[in-house]
Amino acid sequence: MIHLLAKIFIKNRRDTASVSVRSAYGVLLGWVGIVLNLLLFAAKLIASFLSGAISLRADAFNNLGDAGSSIVSLLGFRLASKKPDRDHPYGHGRFEYIAGLGVAIAILSMAVSLLRTSLDALIHGGPTAFSSHFWLSCAVMLGSVLVKLYLFFVNRRLGKTLSSPTMRAVSLDSLSDTAATGVVLLCAVLTHFVPALQRIRLDAICGLLVSLFIFYSGVKSTHETIEPLLGRRPDPTFVDEISRAVLSFEDINGVHDVIVHDYGPGRVFVSLHAEVPSDADLCEIHDVIDTAEKYLSDTYHCSATIHMDPIVTDDPYIASVKKQMQERLCAIDARLSLHDFRIMTNPSGKTMLFDVLLPFDLATDETELNAEIEQIAKEIDPDLTAVVEFDRGEPSDRKENV
Repeated sequence: MIHLLAKIFIKNRRDTASVSVRSAYGVLLGWVGIVLNLLLFAAKLIASFLSGAISLRADAFNNLGDAGSSIVSLLGFRLASKKPDRDHPYGHGRFEYIAGLGVAIAILSMAVSLLRTSLDALIHGGPTAFSSHFWLSCAVMLGSVLVKLYLFFVNRRLGKTLSSPTMRAVSLDSLSDTAATGVVLLCAVLTHFVPALQRIRLDAICGLLVSLFIFYSGVKSTHETIEPLLGRRPDPTFVDEISRAVLSFEDINGVHDVIVHDYGPGRVFVSLHAEVPSDADLCEIHDVIDTAEKYLSDTYHCSATIHMDPIVTDDPYIASVKKQMQERLCAIDARLSLHDFRIMTNPSGKTMLFDVLLPFDLATDETELNAEIEQIAKEIDPDLTAVVEFDRGEPSDRKENV
């Protein structure tokens, strides 16, 4: 079905590297998810009232929440392609996260309501589940399982093709829904063919389990929408790819202080520092930096800004001191690394200036570490004085950066 709809509604559908094509696929899958989940919600809700099954009613509202998630996905892809304006120079992409937070709160509210209904039925009893319209209920649930499996495979395939974390998340959500509906279907079959199970109110127990599953999904969705608003850590793989891409350019000897600002899908800003030879021609190295920025922009669909850090690359003394300092830092903690290393000579002696990258979970006190570095500097060369700046970040395995 998706293949046919893509033929009709998506121009140049095979050009999956295009931002507009990627957005079109996201919108198409969003609408398909909305329509199918609303149909499932209506069918299950009607069947639940006819059969008196609380678990089926809970599963129906789970599909309603999935329709809301599809709306969020659709909005996300639409807003990712919307151009910035005077009041929103970085675009409107974060509206996806705000809308997602609203949907997550609605899912939590539904879960609490269904949890109360299930507990009431479990404690005080109620009509026998699936006492009527058994085969209709089973047909609805079996249809739901098939629909959700279809959404799982479609979103997983396109999520890989388009490198879309949103589609991959929807595919996993569809797989979870398949399992949840399967539990309700199993409850219906057992209750119908093993009448003794009706005495333990199996339907209410299944309704309780489904409501807890919905609550868990709501908590997870809340976390996933709040994190980018607070400024979560960027994907380490993305940061590593950015660093390796910049290091591939001639005369760039090191990369550090990679910062990624996420303003929503399609609105990613990257800034970093690149170490370049201090004796290089300024105009030539500026052209290299411009080329690197354009490459990042075209390849990773982001706005890139690179700051040049000039370093001395042909002085044996500086190279030796830097190597010794790095080795001593690694002896303290293997994750410590330095950058922006330089030595200034003045009448009173030599001043060694550099930055040290500290992992967020490093327990060592910065004051104590600074005193230890000063002692190491004196051991390397009595005339050396260390001036150190500490940065917090994630360590890198790439030794080129030091």
